[in-house]
Amino acid sequence: MKSSATLAYGAFELKKSYQKNLGKGLLVAALLHLAVIGGFLLYSFLTKEDLDAKGRIITSLAELGPPPSLTQQEKPQLAIALPEVAPPSVGTPKPVPDEEVVEVEFITQKQLKETVPALTSEGDEVSINIPEEELLPTRGEFVAVEVEPKIITKVPPKYPELARKANIEGVVYLDLLVDKEGKVREVQILKASGANAGFEEAATEAVKQWIFSPAIQNDKPVAVWMTLPIKFEVK
Repeated sequence: MKSSATLAYGAFELKKSYQKNLGKGLLVAALLHLAVIGGFLLYSFLTKEDLDAKGRIITSLAELGPPPSLTQQEKPQLAIALPEVAPPSVGTPKPVPDEEVVEVEFITQKQLKETVPALTSEGDEVSINIPEEELLPTRGEFVAVEVEPKIITKVPPKYPELARKANIEGVVYLDLLVDKEGKVREVQILKASGANAGFEEAATEAVKQWIFSPAIQNDKPVAVWMTLPIKFEVK
């Protein structure tokens, strides 16, 4: 009887402790499950933030989408800052003392007529009357005249001293431009003497002082070129 009572008492104790231990085990198991689930959720949350921070990872070509168009790209608008331009301003005139004023002389109509050649017009044609003294022929230009120039005043050339002592003679041919007043306007050497004794210089210097009667064309004096030989002879 004693042993039977002891066994009954021990089974009760074991049953009581078993239920207590089972409750603790269930609680521990539930806490472990909650810890595992919480850790998984926390890990998923942290890895998602990391992916969002780094950017999207493309694992397939289909996710790339169509390439951008090369012809329909919008050009960036460049903003150009224009410089500010100040509006024009009108200055205020300042009085100037009388001693600083510059007097301006205007040409009169009379002075203008004296300096500008006269203009004559017939219909649509306009002609300019140029003074005849400005119309000088060029060397070699043929001018038809009725009366040739004639010598009025003749200055003899100086015979070069070295040529005189050496008894050197020669002839120099000169081209003269005689104007309508009979004065020699220009002298050119047509043919030198070849003696190299100073005949050309002496002849040119003397002929520049000669006076001619002008050439006549249509009863008017005209300028003309003429050729003149100058002889140097030892007497």
